[in-house]
Amino acid sequence: MPTPPIIIIKKKSGHGGHHGGAWKVAYADFVTAMMALFIVLWLLSSTSKQTQIAISGYFKDPSGTSNKPGSALAGVAEELSLKKDDMAQLKEKLQSTIQTIADLDKLKKNIEMTVTAEGLRIELIESEKGTFFDSGSPKLNANGQELLGLLAAELEKVPNRISIEGHTDAKPFSGKSSYSNWELSSDRANAARRLMQHPDGLGPDQVSQVRGFADQRLRNLKDPMDPANRRISIIVQYINTAPEQPEPTSAEGKESLAGAKETKEGKPSAVVTTDAGSANKRPG
Repeated sequence: MPTPPIIIIKKKSGHGGHHGGAWKVAYADFVTAMMALFIVLWLLSSTSKQTQIAISGYFKDPSGTSNKPGSALAGVAEELSLKKDDMAQLKEKLQSTIQTIADLDKLKKNIEMTVTAEGLRIELIESEKGTFFDSGSPKLNANGQELLGLLAAELEKVPNRISIEGHTDAKPFSGKSSYSNWELSSDRANAARRLMQHPDGLGPDQVSQVRGFADQRLRNLKDPMDPANRRISIIVQYINTAPEQPEPTSAEGKESLAGAKETKEGKPSAVVTTDAGSANKRPG
């Protein structure tokens, strides 16, 4: 019998073309998930406490059927959407409302509205003889009552909180030393608050602050006696913000703010009173 031929079969060792690469896909997914987690944690750490509670409540009850804070996340988003564009629209609406005042031509130079980092600042600026208040007094005159009534009727419609400030020039009172620019600025701010919170005006909890600054935040720092330094400021605050210190109205005001901080130990930065007292007469 012939000897059968010997057949040798050689096999190449090694992995298949796609074998062993699946771990890379899993690792990439893991890294992506970790990056997303850290981004979410960073965003949460930079948001307000109220927003964090709302987001937490949403994840606990996404359907919004319970009373947990934030179960209706859309409501929070609506509040947070009130930004500078909305303030500009509110400014235009208020300006249109003011057009109904009969003596507007005489008053328009004494009314100024500015959108600031704090909100919409509405300033009622006094003249030499008095525009909105009786001279040297916290009593509102007819112009002041009409204008503040119109503003209150419009601002009552928005959810924003309101702060009211009183400012004076640097001319001191003469005679009775127990009544000064501090009392006058506070009393005028409170007089504005009382009128604006009439039954058809601002809500009982809508006013967040009433502040009197005397002559510590001058509008015209170069001329402390300028009648334009006497004014009432109404600030419509952004939703979810209630700054302790209002933004200065000008570059000069920033210098005045610095001066007020320097006197913090010797004089309060604001005096708030509940009732208007009788003022010594002076140009107001």
